This record gives sequence, structure tokens and C-alpha cells, in this order.
Amino acid sequence: MTWPSAYIAGVTWGAMGRRGTWGNESALESMRLMKEETGATWIAIAFGALQDTAHTTEIRFREAPTVTDEEIEWAISSARSLGLQVCLKPIVNCADGTWRAHINFFDKDVPCEPKWSEWFASYTAFMLHYAELAERTGCDLLCIGCETVQADRRAEEWRALIAEIRKVYSGTITYNCDKYQEDNVTWWDAVDVISSSGYYPEHDWEEQLDRIQAVVEREGKPFFFMEAGCPSRSGSAAIPNDWTLNGQPNEAEQARYYRAMFEACLSKKWIHGFMLWDWPARLYDRQHAADNRDYCMYGKEAAGVVKDFYTAQTSI
Repeated sequence: MTWPSAYIAGVTWGAMGRRGTWGNESALESMRLMKEETGATWIAIAFGALQDTAHTTEIRFREAPTVTDEEIEWAISSARSLGLQVCLKPIVNCADGTWRAHINFFDKDVPCEPKWSEWFASYTAFMLHYAELAERTGCDLLCIGCETVQADRRAEEWRALIAEIRKVYSGTITYNCDKYQEDNVTWWDAVDVISSSGYYPEHDWEEQLDRIQAVVEREGKPFFFMEAGCPSRSGSAAIPNDWTLNGQPNEAEQARYYRAMFEACLSKKWIHGFMLWDWPARLYDRQHAADNRDYCMYGKEAAGVVKDFYTAQTSI
């Protein structure tokens, strides 16, 4: 396939938006500043829906705290007004705080135990709802899952889900596997684009890119990083996926990480871009940026690093 026609200079916006926080002037200003400060040409509009635990099967996407359809449509329309291409990214999370990678059930059905079939039935209803919304609003890309590591082995269910999604959504489909999982997914042929979370240690990029390249060449599919980034705190460059790491605010380390990541990826023409993590719908005050320890680049040195890189890539 010819997708993408241009470099994906993207940033993830809104995660994990809570009902009532989108559709206002501060959220619009956040989106505008995202584009201005990073040079982004793409936006991943990300939002979560909850299931109670990693071992329950009902995804409660129609109720709070999930943002409403009207808020999502507002975000898509706002992104379009700013000239951004749009990826819609519904994400399932656990209400008890367990990371979604641990959602898991027995491989064989057991009476009185929760089952993969029950979970995928709920997940299919969840994803089809937003696939229809993505089609109705003309989203350029739909991400049908994010870092559900234990579910990755259920190839038959994923293929069935994708087949149902294609009945209602005519755009491009990707799945965002977790870091180190690119070569574990066996159903890449069912999606249009391979994507993953690129939270690799600062000095480990070359080794990991060699591993991922083998997967991309074998599958013959486009590839980009659906997530990548680093918190602005000391120690995060060595373990950028750990959002709980206890470190002092350090925007210089975040900027250094971005330089290392971009340098490692620059010569890999099979990498078609990034959707960097992340940019909230409600920003902290710029004057407090130096004290912020999160992934957001707003007001930090890393924003300039990203903008320089993105501007160079999108002007080619």
C-alpha cells in the first residue's frame, strides 16, 4: 500500500480524557499550542474506557469517565480546523489501576470463570462504536487496540474483530503493540499498518530497531511508532516507559532522550513517523513547565527538539 503519503509528525492529545474536559476553549488552546510548539501535522485523539479489573469482561464505554461522542466529534473537528490529520485511538483501561497489558483469561473456557469470548464480545462492541464514529467523521487512521499484551496471542479473535471493523470503517487500520512485542504479534497481515510503543532505553535504540526492521521486512507493511516519549525527570532516559519513576524534574534529560531517539531513527527509511506521548487537553501553566515531570513537552526544551525534527521531515 502507499500509506502514508507523507511523514507522520504526530502527537497524542487528550489521553486519558475525562468526560467534561473536552469541548472548551482551554482544550482548543491546548491543541493549538500542540501544533505550534511541536510542528505536528498529525494528532492521535486518545481516550479511555474502563473495565473494573484485568479479569472482568465488560467495557463500560458509554458512561463516565469516558468522554462523550460529542466531545470526540468536537476534538476531531477542532483538529481538522487546525489542518491536522487525525488518528482516533480508543483505549481500554482497568478502573483499579492495573495496566491494560495484564488483561487476561484462561486459554480454555472454564465454567464460572470469565472468558476471552466474553471480553472480545464487549471489546468488539466498544471498538465498532468508535469505528462508526471514525467513518462518520472521516478520520484518516483508526487504532484498534493499545498494548493489550496478553490478548495479542488471541489471533483468531483479532482477525474476526478487524473483519467486523472493515464493514463499518473504510480508512486505514493499525494496532499499537507494546514495546518489545513487535515480533510476537502473529496477525500483522490483518491490519494496514504496523505500529508500536517505542519506549526504548536511550542507549538501546539501535538493537531494538534492528529487531523491529526484521518484522517490518517480513510482513511488508508500513511502520510507525504509535507511541514514543520520555518523562522530563532524572533517570527516565534509561527507562522511559516507567511513568511511576521517582526522579527530580529534568527537562534536559527529556530533550537528550528525544535527540538520541530521532538520531537512531533518522536513517531508517522504513520508519514513517511518530505519535509522541503525550499532550493533555488541559495544560499546566507554562511558567511551571520546569517543575513538571510528565511526558508532555509543553514549555520544555524537548518541544524545540521535536519541532526541529518534525519540520525537517515534513519539508522533505
